[in-house]
Amino acid sequence: MRVYLPSTLSGLAGILRDRKLEPAPLTGYAVTPALREWYASADLEELEYAAMSDAARDSLRLLAADPEAPSRRVVIAAEVPDEAVVHAGGDLGDPGERARVRVTQPVPFERIVSGHVDDAEAETDVRAARAASDAADAGDDDARFTVDGAAGHELLWYATQELPHLFS
Repeated sequence: MRVYLPSTLSGLAGILRDRKLEPAPLTGYAVTPALREWYASADLEELEYAAMSDAARDSLRLLAADPEAPSRRVVIAAEVPDEAVVHAGGDLGDPGERARVRVTQPVPFERIVSGHVDDAEAETDVRAARAASDAADAGDDDARFTVDGAAGHELLWYATQELPHLFS
């Protein structure tokens, strides 16, 4: 199953160093039955984009918790065995919960298929969004607008062999 795992550039550096994502359980986003039901008219590509967008939103929460991390969202796409993925449940009325899953084991680097990272030009909007993330989660409409500003930036796609170049 393709799972989109939120991260940061600091987290990505650790993944490249350790050659795995851990510790399990990991929060991820995937095309779940709940997401398919909610977005019934979508094809697989649109569903995967929705799951990746949820992971990018969760990356903001990780950035808010790590003041030292550069203000760029990171999402890691990995192929995870189905038996290692459990739907996280939660309030399915919340759009972000429809795709949320829990990965029950570390993800070896060999299972990573790509990385998705903000361009440096997005940093100003991502910096503002990371500061507004908690207020947006609490329902503040102005903060949600700020977070949506970061979501307006498309993540750039990187093959696994290109990921180390982000640090050179």
